[in-house]
Amino acid sequence: MQDRLKEITEKNKVRLEEERKQLLQDIAELQESLKAEVDIDEEEGDPELHEREKAQALLTAMQKRLEDIEAALEAIAKGTYGICERCGKPIDPARLEAFPEARLCLSCKEELERQSMRWRRPSRF
Repeated sequence: MQDRLKEITEKNKVRLEEERKQLLQDIAELQESLKAEVDIDEEEGDPELHEREKAQALLTAMQKRLEDIEAALEAIAKGTYGICERCGKPIDPARLEAFPEARLCLSCKEELERQSMRWRRPSRF
């Protein structure tokens, strides 16, 4: 098990570093495109508002993914990669192969999602 985790960690480090590099490039390009000057017609409004809003949402998602990747790379450097940040138990190697940036074991992830769903439910009163 320990050898498998070591192998997965080494493979994921390379994968995460490559993804980080690509994300940084994609983020820079998207930020540059969002800086483009927009000509707004007073009568018609901003015809590209919807596209810019979509681009901004994509940028936010990419920045979150970058944070997750950097946290995983930091955990690898510290020697804590593959340990759940919530309960301290090992994360299943199959989960790490599927989601190299995983910071929680599946049990803790599911529990947090259940809690999150409870908070989102509208009140019946």
